[in-house]
Amino acid sequence: MSTLQSFGDLLDLRHTDAPSVFTTEVDNSWGFAKAINGGVLMSVAARALEVRAADEGLQPHVVALSTVFLSRATPGTLRVETELLRRGRGVSAAQVRITQDEDGQPVERFRALLTLSDLATHAEPVLLQPSPPSMPVPQECVGTPDTAKLRGETDVPLAEHIEQRIDPATAGWARGEPSGQGEIRGWFRFLDDRVVQPADLFFVLDCFPPVAFDLGVMGWAPTLSFTGYVRGIPAPGWIQVRMRTSTAIGGLIEEDVELWDSTGQLVAQSRQLAGIRPPKND
Repeated sequence: MSTLQSFGDLLDLRHTDAPSVFTTEVDNSWGFAKAINGGVLMSVAARALEVRAADEGLQPHVVALSTVFLSRATPGTLRVETELLRRGRGVSAAQVRITQDEDGQPVERFRALLTLSDLATHAEPVLLQPSPPSMPVPQECVGTPDTAKLRGETDVPLAEHIEQRIDPATAGWARGEPSGQGEIRGWFRFLDDRVVQPADLFFVLDCFPPVAFDLGVMGWAPTLSFTGYVRGIPAPGWIQVRMRTSTAIGGLIEEDVELWDSTGQLVAQSRQLAGIRPPKND
């Protein structure tokens, strides 16, 4: 019987002969239809840069990441190459590339620009921040395996690792009754009780059902570009999630996500451009 790969195992990167290059293994439980979740790649990239930062005395946290996905990552070995672009006293900048071998040749899956800083120095003062939305506690929300069953899906690999609970007020799409408002709210936690780390937040920002579902547009919504920010170190407990969109035109949708920890502190936010397949007009 195989052991389920945890997120901690996934982010336990191995050094190679080059101090700036790392590898890790990813199994098929971290994706769907043999494609690895894009948030996994972002967290792997952030963790690789954190490890290099610790080795070289740089700032400890990735506070910003902007990326494009260049090809579909599949289960297997990920090669993670980090390149330091600027070493600063308070902020440093780097690039990360993730590749996989195909037929003996490296194929680039992912490329990102990342910013390093120290979150402890940016915790105060809080001049302005959004408050978490009012919503039921996790136990009164709808689990994503239940929403998948309502949509006729039976294979939800990420459900082996994480628990997502959707606010019933924003889960009508699962019953074929989308609100058309373009908002999904919910809760997140790792099933193995892993406390969410700063690098993990990039995965959390990208692992919920696409907000296009609430517009009645079901199916895969591939990320074309993504920018995310980490604003704080999460406290233990559930992460509260709000996803919204204001614009869906011509097969493209923008998706804004905000995350709060169990104390109500905003810990991450992102904006991405994704592709969708809207219904054709008769």
